[in-house]
Amino acid sequence: MSPNSPNVLHLQDVARRFPGRAAGAPPFTAVRNLSFAVGAGEFVSIVGPSGCGKSTLLNMIAGLDRPSEGTVSLHGIEVSGPNASVGFMLQKDLLLPWRTVLHNVEFGLEARNLPAAERRERAMRELSRCRMTEFADRYPYQISGGQRQRAALARTLAIDPDVVLLDEPFSALDAQTKLVLQKSFAGTIAMAGLTTLLITHDLSEAVAMSDRILVMSDGPGRIVEEIEVGLPNRDNPLERLGTPRATEIVKHLFHALHIDNRLDA
Repeated sequence: MSPNSPNVLHLQDVARRFPGRAAGAPPFTAVRNLSFAVGAGEFVSIVGPSGCGKSTLLNMIAGLDRPSEGTVSLHGIEVSGPNASVGFMLQKDLLLPWRTVLHNVEFGLEARNLPAAERRERAMRELSRCRMTEFADRYPYQISGGQRQRAALARTLAIDPDVVLLDEPFSALDAQTKLVLQKSFAGTIAMAGLTTLLITHDLSEAVAMSDRILVMSDGPGRIVEEIEVGLPNRDNPLERLGTPRATEIVKHLFHALHIDNRLDA
């Protein structure tokens, strides 16, 4: 993050506890002592073992859940519920099967009561940015998995979010499609200057797409390491992965996640 980049997102001493999973069981702590900030236009990836609370973290940032302790703030204002300035993409594209790609992209704009002409203009702009214009009139079943994810990104961008949350958006795709989409998403996000937080289990993906990587421990999850990627060409993940620095970081992350966190659980 540039030292002159203002923070868009800030978490301070965040913890989240849930009721015990059985009658009389003690509360379950998903995450604790989470403090970090994300600057404007920065791309940050979060990696960690399964069950360390990564998705819980995204839900709190999106306002779908509240911390048990601490605060989550956007532009200095505490998040207290679902926020229209946050775009959230999941592993599943969640496109509505009875709507065309264009009308799926317009969906979030309808909830804001935008005039039909403005909805269409914004939706088509984002479809163009995601290279999906020619598929605007098709239904989800008529396009591939990768195209569906690009349509989902266009839908997310159409609401003009300040922050985009990506929860393993490529994990259900085959390897070739995944590489193509990583490049497509990276270029689109960089061009739009979006502040982005990515959850991923793919260590190479984290290095290829990010400015910075946060490593979480086994549950209850906490940040145990922060890595500045320090590589140019964030809009070209394949080019990044061909560098010695990328290989070095991937090896370091593998060691941290498969050894250090188990000893420090």
